[in-house]
Amino acid sequence: MERININIIRQMVKDEKIRWTNHVIVRLFQRNITQEDIEKVLLNGEIIEEYENDYPYPSCLVYGMSLKNKVIHVVCGIDKNELWIITAYYPDNIKWKNDLKTRKEQ
Repeated sequence: MERININIIRQMVKDEKIRWTNHVIVRLFQRNITQEDIEKVLLNGEIIEEYENDYPYPSCLVYGMSLKNKVIHVVCGIDKNELWIITAYYPDNIKWKNDLKTRKEQ
């Protein structure tokens, strides 16, 4: 399986090939995260986990900073034509180490 490439994600954002589901719009509203925050994370962030066996498309977890310089994690899936935004959240120190990039052992 080919790895997900952050440069392809960035190009899809620039080309406005983003699919926003109703689910993610509700979650962003609940978490006080804007679509602009998501775009900033995807344009400037880094992939910290990959889920190549996700269905229906391979997905990944992107680490980045919001417009207000808060760390955000964005889960997105990618097909040939679109970037699917699955969810986004502010990570915490309960599940993540201090760098907010590395999962704690469970």
